[in-house]
Amino acid sequence: MKVNRISLWSIDLTSHEPYYMAEGKTCDTVKTHVLCLDTDTGLKGWGEVCPIPHYLPAFADGIPSAITEMAGEILGVSPFGADAPMRKLDLHLQGHFHAKSIVDMALWDLFGKATKQPLYALLGGRTHADMPLYHSITCIAADDMARIAAEAFASGIRQFQVKLGVDTDWQADAERLIKVREAVGDGPLVYGDWNCGATKLQATRTGRAVSHLDIMLEQPCKTLEDCAAVRQATGLPMKIDEGAYDLATLMRAAELGVLDAVALKLSKFGGLSALRRARDVTVHLGAEICAECTWGSDIVTAAALHFAASTPQNALLNTCDLSSYVGPRIAPDCPTRRNGRIAPPEGPGLGVTPDLDRLGPPILELE
Repeated sequence: MKVNRISLWSIDLTSHEPYYMAEGKTCDTVKTHVLCLDTDTGLKGWGEVCPIPHYLPAFADGIPSAITEMAGEILGVSPFGADAPMRKLDLHLQGHFHAKSIVDMALWDLFGKATKQPLYALLGGRTHADMPLYHSITCIAADDMARIAAEAFASGIRQFQVKLGVDTDWQADAERLIKVREAVGDGPLVYGDWNCGATKLQATRTGRAVSHLDIMLEQPCKTLEDCAAVRQATGLPMKIDEGAYDLATLMRAAELGVLDAVALKLSKFGGLSALRRARDVTVHLGAEICAECTWGSDIVTAAALHFAASTPQNALLNTCDLSSYVGPRIAPDCPTRRNGRIAPPEGPGLGVTPDLDRLGPPILELE
């Protein structure tokens, strides 16, 4: 079996409500790309990647050019094992991990379909019947954030990511955390996420103001060293997101004492092949894992769910159904949340089938 055709689509995804983060970062309408790798046997492998503007060094409009550059290394490849062709792509084109993640995902989908196995079986075996979801709350007025948290709690959600820093007001951020905690009561996990948008002083003042509560902080500052200073000053546990994107940064975060939890995102690391290695290191380091990606719809959600379902029991913090935050849905058979939890698809490979009518005509076709 060989890959003999590459097709790429671009789809605008719109958040169900505008999504605000620190430093003016927003998610309203963003561009996702969907990749299909056809083979000479008729099997199709699907991938998806959706960078958020201003969030990570990943440019959505550069993906077609990156796919074109890598096409010579993709066409003719056998999908039986993604690690080898992905290593070749790393030699051919350095960096651009978000563009590589869409290729890696499609190769894994083909591998699963060719072997008639769901991806969680190939990623280490299923360790979860279903997984806990967190609900991400846009950074708006504290009372409105508390209302969103209460609504999500009523649906079964027990983990809440509270976006902070949109107004660079540490007291407003403290109020957001306090009111969300009050809305969901004791027990559920509540963590405040600045997406690198706070100074050490702002984050420390916020953290100290809520240090009497059960709160975790997420990536307040741009550097791991500054995050470590905030953790030491507040005594609150820390989750790292943007600052962990390869094995070296995982090791550095652990060395600094800020790796209580970490977001392992497909597009940051370059796909499932690299994410498996990151998971092994993270488990060794004793941190808990949020298994997800940056943004996107049903295909990337399915990949994250398979990864989460194969993550060791005590190592999985949560996962995210990214496709529930946006429209349109592009694979109607993708699973949806139920009572605050979600299970991976059951079919071979990713287990989801995109609706070609919703995708429209491809923007790129290579043979």
